[in-house]
Amino acid sequence: MRAILAIMLLAVALGLARGAEPSTGLLRGGGSALGTNSASGTAPAPPRESVEAVQVRPAAGRTIRVPAGGDLKAALRAAAPGDQIALQAGASFEGPFKLPRKSGAGWIVVKTDAPERALPPPGTRIDPSRAPAMPKLVAASDSVIVAEEGAHHYRFVGLEIRPKEGAFLVNLVLLGASERTLEALPHHIVFDRCWLHGDPKRGARRGIAMNSRNTAVVDSWLSDFKEAGADSQAIASWNGDGPFAIMNSHLEAAGENVMFGGADPAIPDLVPSDIEILRNHFTKPLSWKPGEPGFEGTAWTVKNLFELKNARRVRVKGNLFENNWAAAQGGFAILFTVRNQDGGAPWSVVEDVTFANNLVRHAASGVNILGRDDVGGTSEQTRRILISGNLFYDVGGARWGGKGILVQILNGTADVIIEHNTAFQTGSIIMAEGAAHTGFVFRDNIAPHNEYGIAGTGAGTGRPALAQYFPGSVVRGNVIVGGRAGLYPAGNFFPSSADSAGLVPFDRGGWRLAASSPLRGKGTDGRDPGADPEAILSALGEPRLPS
Repeated sequence: MRAILAIMLLAVALGLARGAEPSTGLLRGGGSALGTNSASGTAPAPPRESVEAVQVRPAAGRTIRVPAGGDLKAALRAAAPGDQIALQAGASFEGPFKLPRKSGAGWIVVKTDAPERALPPPGTRIDPSRAPAMPKLVAASDSVIVAEEGAHHYRFVGLEIRPKEGAFLVNLVLLGASERTLEALPHHIVFDRCWLHGDPKRGARRGIAMNSRNTAVVDSWLSDFKEAGADSQAIASWNGDGPFAIMNSHLEAAGENVMFGGADPAIPDLVPSDIEILRNHFTKPLSWKPGEPGFEGTAWTVKNLFELKNARRVRVKGNLFENNWAAAQGGFAILFTVRNQDGGAPWSVVEDVTFANNLVRHAASGVNILGRDDVGGTSEQTRRILISGNLFYDVGGARWGGKGILVQILNGTADVIIEHNTAFQTGSIIMAEGAAHTGFVFRDNIAPHNEYGIAGTGAGTGRPALAQYFPGSVVRGNVIVGGRAGLYPAGNFFPSSADSAGLVPFDRGGWRLAASSPLRGKGTDGRDPGADPEAILSALGEPRLPS
């Protein structure tokens, strides 16, 4: 184990403490995620390692003060582990800035010199209103921050990082690119309460190219990552090992707000691993959507909110995902789509993913899962995916386009478990195509049947689709509103309407079964079918669902 969470700052940011139960924190653990034991289907393994970070304390070494007009490049060269570099609040510093590799394991902290009260406390997300307290790191070309090979132990606190006005940058922050060994990767890099953004009119392709190890983005705000004719991301990693943590941050991009994979790693057999994505807000502004009031006039290349193309041991919990429409792709909000992107990485895989207690809304479709790469080349099989305890609503419809599918499953997955979700989608619950899937479990969910329910291309609805695409599957304890019992296996429920099911709005948002519902306690585990709104609110860290 490379690191246990060594600081209380990160614990506060996540609502964690040392010794927390593995499904709720960044601590290393084993066994089944969320305690799932399946008669059919193997539950995913949780992350094995966590990001190591340090609390920002008074400098153990020197404080190097850099006033407006000062030389930050020289300060970075001169700083030793344990030093902090204090930049004048509100001043601009033009890069690009290289992070040199230093000997020793002490942290170099680059921070604003504004008083502590000018920033929110650790564990609280920053927003652009704090810009007057933030030094501005800018560049007109290349990147604003570039890490040398093996650069390590840098922490950035309370900074604004952006292109010079009117400039378009490919990467604001470049943490590694084409290193060929793990030892060459930058590592121990933390962005804490920082605002990273593209140019408001021209955008930027990417906020952080996170091709590194032991890297975290905490309590930060990433916005205006957008491009027409190419993908854009707030955060992307394709040649980084991990562990990674993205926590309590605002993440805004047109292409994929966050993506792992997307290009072949330069390091043989590398799969980004041990990834925690907790309590973030993934969104695309409606000002980017043609036809919406306030549309700004540029049709940026819009695809999805979150995508895994090459990743393992990923926990995605307590996030708000919203605003994703059909444009450059069909509009699925969440993609677990394995890709040997350039044909040279046949080891590419998506495995051991837990997607739990999230809120997904205002999207063309829900989740797309691909068993094996059907475009780029040979890949490993997607396996051990758990989708549990989530609320999906306003999925599909004319405003967002797409087909309104809750979960699309293609080309032979293994051990996909979908349980205790509540959904309001306009299309199919499950749509399958390609090779058959093994170890499939669909239980204790609530969703409308709509026209096709659980379906597969060329196989129709219900039992025929299950026999062809999901042989040996477990489909029990589900409340399929408006469906017909004769089409499905025994042990499911088919109320004619949400009212007859006793499905009512929860007083703080979400939906649950009323105390009088005949379906209370009818889940296969003795609990109510569907998601638990209280668990979602707790994971989101909200007293009520956001409006």
